[in-house]
Amino acid sequence: MENQAPANEKDSGNKVNKSDSLQTTQPADIDKKDLNILDKQKLSEDLNVDKTPIPKKPVKPPKVEEKPFEEFINDHLIPKLKSSIEDKGTLVCDIKLIEGIRPVVGGKCWMVFCEMSEQRKFWLCFNKNIITSDKTILLAESNSEPSIVESFLIDEKKTTLALLISRVLQRLNGQKWVGAN
Repeated sequence: MENQAPANEKDSGNKVNKSDSLQTTQPADIDKKDLNILDKQKLSEDLNVDKTPIPKKPVKPPKVEEKPFEEFINDHLIPKLKSSIEDKGTLVCDIKLIEGIRPVVGGKCWMVFCEMSEQRKFWLCFNKNIITSDKTILLAESNSEPSIVESFLIDEKKTTLALLISRVLQRLNGQKWVGAN
């Protein structure tokens, strides 16, 4: 059997291998340039004598659009949509989230129902209870049944609160229901 050199010696002499010396040397004596990232982290923990916690990067809160569907609609979309419509000079009589049968076309879905002044109504329908699901918008004038049914935001890759509000306002403006038309 061959004689093996002790683990802390090089092949031919009794010189100490630098990586092995890191295990026995005190942290303050270590040349920091020679340490890898994990060794630096260990060193900083060892040198933190008072053991005060090292501050961690703050966790970002979830985006509004990542919140649960009902929370997003009730706490963010409805209030901002209502104020945006009213800022354009149109009174919102009622706006709410309902689950039911979609007018005209049928099928169960989630709807943001809005009744505005002059007996105008619209339904923003979500096929599923996620904001990225397929959407339709229905419009009814003078307290009648909806006469317009359209796909809504079908070409958008990303659905955001601002996009939903701006496109609803754009559609209502196209009907001349909001603003100075």
